[in-house]
Amino acid sequence: MAKTPFVIVPELTAIAVAYRQGGLIADQVLPYVPVATQEFRYKKFSLGDDFSVPATLVGRKGAPQQIEFGETEVTDSVQDHGLDVPVPNADQEAFERARAAGNAAGTDPTMRATSQGMQLMLTAREKRVADLVFNLSSYGTPNKQTLSGTGQWSDYTNSNPQTAISQALDSMIMRPNIAVFGRSVWTALSQHPKLCAAVYKNGTTAGSISRQAFADLFELEEVLVGDGWINTAAKGQAPTMTRLWGKGAAFLHRNMNADTDFGITFGFTARFGNRIGGYVEDPDMGIRGGKRVRSAESVKELLTANDLGYYFAAAVA
Repeated sequence: MAKTPFVIVPELTAIAVAYRQGGLIADQVLPYVPVATQEFRYKKFSLGDDFSVPATLVGRKGAPQQIEFGETEVTDSVQDHGLDVPVPNADQEAFERARAAGNAAGTDPTMRATSQGMQLMLTAREKRVADLVFNLSSYGTPNKQTLSGTGQWSDYTNSNPQTAISQALDSMIMRPNIAVFGRSVWTALSQHPKLCAAVYKNGTTAGSISRQAFADLFELEEVLVGDGWINTAAKGQAPTMTRLWGKGAAFLHRNMNADTDFGITFGFTARFGNRIGGYVEDPDMGIRGGKRVRSAESVKELLTANDLGYYFAAAVA
């Protein structure tokens, strides 16, 4: 059997698995769910049938009515995502010589390359999840609205986010238990005079409310704020930094116990195996060769019950 050119290294895999970049929330918004094979089946839910009231009366010799729940089994497959970071043998050898001599040699180039690759991998995942969750097409017509003008929550005089959010949450079949905000939305919302008054209850309309206070006010379990950035400039151009999570606000029902077969949740991320770290030898790198240090994972972000989310687009100006 031919050997694969990709060598999985436990130490590099440990870095890939443990690495966490601050301010990223994708893993909390669409949690990982393991799948046994690269192709898998999952249940996509339509909740209307689950809340209808069928006839339950059964005659003495009759049979109970048979019902089917509003779920469809869907076949899908994970997608491979990976990045290679080049490490010339000369750099690695210089590090090893310095370490053997007892000199401060900084970070192992191979370990550093794994961290750098995984940072970009997680940024790419954050963008995929943000683009999916902060997207009007991901929600049914009753569960979305685009704010404008005096209705935007950055208008402290005319807007009333408490009323808008409460009405949205009350209209949903299953009440959301998490809120997801872009940073600019949360900054404006946390300082909104009407929310300050609702939380402090002493006439105070200035200051800032905490995430926990917001969660308590709207009976939520968690408030997530996306702080990640992405450089949208073309390669070689001056950086143009943009927030990964824009000016939206999503309220979602998240079930951490849901998987591909059981449990209803707004969405999750199917993952085959774990994140992995390793390398591929590259004899053509410089005159001494090198290796391409790889960080990778096999995943697919999915929305499994669109009715369990409500989205405010353009929540702030």
